[in-house]
Amino acid sequence: MGMPNYGGPVMPPPPPEAKGSATTVLVLGIVSILCCQLAGPVAWYLGDKELKAIRAGMAPASGEGTAKAGMIMGIIASVLFVIGIIMVVFFGGLGFLSALTSGNGSL
Repeated sequence: MGMPNYGGPVMPPPPPEAKGSATTVLVLGIVSILCCQLAGPVAWYLGDKELKAIRAGMAPASGEGTAKAGMIMGIIASVLFVIGIIMVVFFGGLGFLSALTSGNGSL
């Protein structure tokens, strides 16, 4: 058996340390929105991976909202990144065509 309880309170054992990466996903999502859109796809991928781990019971369920928020910010940053690349290619192409057709002979 165990040691007898002589009237003192019985304290449950502390819960195991949470091993989730939801906070990392949120930080990457915020960074991807604010300054570095290249972190967007990383936040999106890690957020999806963390949500799958939560659903499988491998990560604490308390991080679900944080992981979702980071993943959504990663998706938004990824979309903005793709739009930015399309705009650079489009307007760069227009500038190149404009230089070709201007007729002054210099590119």
